Amino acid sequence: MDDASLVAALHAGDEGAFRDLIRLYGPGMLRVARMYVSSRAVAEEVVQEAWLGVLKGIGRFEGRSSLKTWVFRIVANTAKTRGQREARSLPFSAFGDEDEGATVSADRFLGDGTRFPGHWAAPPASWAPLPEGSLLADETMQVVQRAIDRLPPAQRAVLTLRDVEGVEADEVCNALDLTETNQRVLLHRARAKVRAALEEYLQ
Repeated sequence: MDDASLVAALHAGDEGAFRDLIRLYGPGMLRVARMYVSSRAVAEEVVQEAWLGVLKGIGRFEGRSSLKTWVFRIVANTAKTRGQREARSLPFSAFGDEDEGATVSADRFLGDGTRFPGHWAAPPASWAPLPEGSLLADETMQVVQRAIDRLPPAQRAVLTLRDVEGVEADEVCNALDLTETNQRVLLHRARAKVRAALEEYLQ
């Protein structure tokens, strides 16, 4: 169903529509919640609390964002509040302006005395010649997951929503209350770190 039909069905108390919603967004919500709290068990509680928020608030949903964005914003806010209460995570806003220096080593670029200063000296290697199986192997995916797990919370949240959940940039900005520029910078830094970890593993 499209958003309008799904919202209408939820308004009408259609349990099948609610089950569809859980199937659609439940796994992604758990991944988002897990970024802010101390354990999977707590993340599952957060998701349950978020679903209650969805049910209670569906009457106020105005369609100014997609239903998915609205649901993800509820779970992100619920998880941030729970994480702060556990005193095991900082407020999300504390990470918005993080500056950790260059995301790619300076020796990968040409210096001032060259014909094209600032251009790639050693560009990222293409993975096209690698067999698809090696890119999708369990071990490779574990390298990617470990790299994502090591990211600062804001970068991990943006990368997870954009590249794992497939959420559009404007919806991520809305769900996480970020400016377009912040979202773009966080995503670039996160992707660069994950790519560096994968490059090191594959070489």
